Amino acid sequence: MHTHLDEQYHQGQSLIHRLDARVKVLLTFLFILTVSLTRFGAFGAYLALFAFSMSVVLLAQLRPTMVLKRALVALPFALAAVTLPFTVPGHTLATLPILGGLTISQEGVIRFISTVIKSWLSLQIALVLVFVTPFTEILWALRALRLPAPLIAIVSLMYRYLFVLYDEAVRLLRARAARSGMVDGARSGGSLLWRGQVAGRMAGSLMLRSFERSDRIYNAMVARGYRGQLLTLGHSHLQRKDIVVAGLAICLLLLILLIL
Repeated sequence: MHTHLDEQYHQGQSLIHRLDARVKVLLTFLFILTVSLTRFGAFGAYLALFAFSMSVVLLAQLRPTMVLKRALVALPFALAAVTLPFTVPGHTLATLPILGGLTISQEGVIRFISTVIKSWLSLQIALVLVFVTPFTEILWALRALRLPAPLIAIVSLMYRYLFVLYDEAVRLLRARAARSGMVDGARSGGSLLWRGQVAGRMAGSLMLRSFERSDRIYNAMVARGYRGQLLTLGHSHLQRKDIVVAGLAICLLLLILLIL
């Protein structure tokens, strides 16, 4: 195997690690909801939410640089809102004659920057949840919070067997490399069309192998008593610290949302 199921989880004994998984999942959802409900251009609120997330990172004894760097993965997806400066009406900042006279509005730029910041903040707190909570506990918390069982089953199986697909892809790449000998002086890799055909066949082969293996895995799980959800032996109970931390965090989020 080339990957590990809990590779994102960082063991620790911090206050955030010891919180009940249901509290951590609920507070993560409320933080993301607060970020989503914050009005565009409320940079003071964004700064307060950033300070909130960094405080959680420090309390969890994680490296802020690690969280900040990994959260940058949200930026390419946030760039899907790059059309906002050109489509949102408002005060004109500039006109681009080379693009047919497109105008850039101030409101559109503010909305675009706000979208990027919101995506970045949301991913930060989601990463903290993954870093301080084992995946099995996250699944248990989602089940305890009454999320639909099919959704939890899909997430669980996708995560557990993602490394299987990765290994299959590695085998296909290794087989392609073993069969891709080239003559001295010839161009390596073949033409673009040839490489596209090979990549298409590899993708099709991977899909067929995935379907076949999923059938075998499902039949094996049903034979062992699987009824739509993965059962766990132990269940945690809410303690006083969980209620206190949850109450303080909710109050802070409400203050940020209503005041800033």
